[in-house]
Parts: sequence; C-alpha cells; structure tokens
Amino acid sequence: MTTTTLEALNDTGRALMFTEARTANSFSDEPVSDAELQSIWDLARWSPSMANSQPLRVLFVRTPQGRARLGVHMAEGNRAKTVAAPAVAVLAYDSDFHEHFPTVFPARGEMFRDNFGGMPSEAREEVAKYSAALQSGVFLLAVRAHGLAAGPMGGFDGPAIDADFFAGTTWKTHLVVNIGHPGVDPWFDRLPRLDTDTALDWA
Repeated sequence: MTTTTLEALNDTGRALMFTEARTANSFSDEPVSDAELQSIWDLARWSPSMANSQPLRVLFVRTPQGRARLGVHMAEGNRAKTVAAPAVAVLAYDSDFHEHFPTVFPARGEMFRDNFGGMPSEAREEVAKYSAALQSGVFLLAVRAHGLAAGPMGGFDGPAIDADFFAGTTWKTHLVVNIGHPGVDPWFDRLPRLDTDTALDWA
C-alpha cells in the first residue's frame, strides 16, 4: 500500500489566502481580464461537492453595461460597489443539477439522477444550495489565489436577477461577488474573530 504526502502552503500563501485576506469595498481601475476570470474558474471547479454533483454555476459580468444592469437588482448599499467593480461574479446553483450525474459520477450516474429526480423540488434545491455554498467558499479562495480581492455580497433581489439574466434556465442566484484589485481605502477595520475557547472543542 502506498501513501501520499501533501505539501503545505508556506506562510506567504497562508497570508494571501487566509490571515491577511480581506473583503474589498473599493477597487482600482486596473482591469480584470477574461483570462484571469477563466483561470479563477479553472481552480474553483475542483471544489468538493456532495457526490461530485457540482451545482455551482457562474455568470461573469464584465462590461459597464452588464454591471449597470446587475446594479439595478442590488441592495442600495451594494449598488455602487457592484457598478464600479472591474468584474462581478454572480454565483448561482442549478436546481436541476441531478441531470448531470451521468457525467460527473459515471459509476452511479443514472441511479443518482433518478433518485434526486424523484425528490420534491424543494428538497433537491436544499441539496443544491448546500453544495453551492461549499463551492462558493472555494471560489473566493480561487479569487485570492490570483492576487485579486473579492467582495462577496448577499444584498440583492435574487428572483429579479434570475428573471433578467437566467430566464429560460434552471439557474438560481446564490451570491454576488465583486472582483478586482483593491482601490482607495478598500478595507474596513479588521473585526475580531471568536476566541478559541468559544469556537473550538475536542472529542
């Protein structure tokens, strides 16, 4: 039997991805290229998900016209940031993710597809939301891995975004993420984290 030894991130990598990473509230005019956005997805797509179901879907909004169109559906406090960001990712989940099981889980694809297809749609969507949330966290790390800042936001009218951008599909908006290089005064003061005794236990 052989074992595998995994390499660990060095301190620079850990700082970039975790300890020094911040949610950006302003971005510079430096553009984010389509190649960078494609490369972000090329990392994020390796995220774990339930039975490799991969329900996350991504719409990259890159043009000023597209961001203005999206901004109409953002909460007032988020609108200006979204319109000004160099790029925005609308993260969605596919409520019919189960149809892809023959591709993403070939050994049991038809069985999984039929089992999930027989579920009430509300139960199936809960599964999609959970895995899409897991994948969304990895997506944010993929943004950071490219030397870019992410500004994830939950203040938006999801059904309105769906009607405007995803009409005729089974995609449903889950999270909106501004992407770019930090601008002027991009960070709020660092807020405290819970202490170890509150957040950690051992068994």
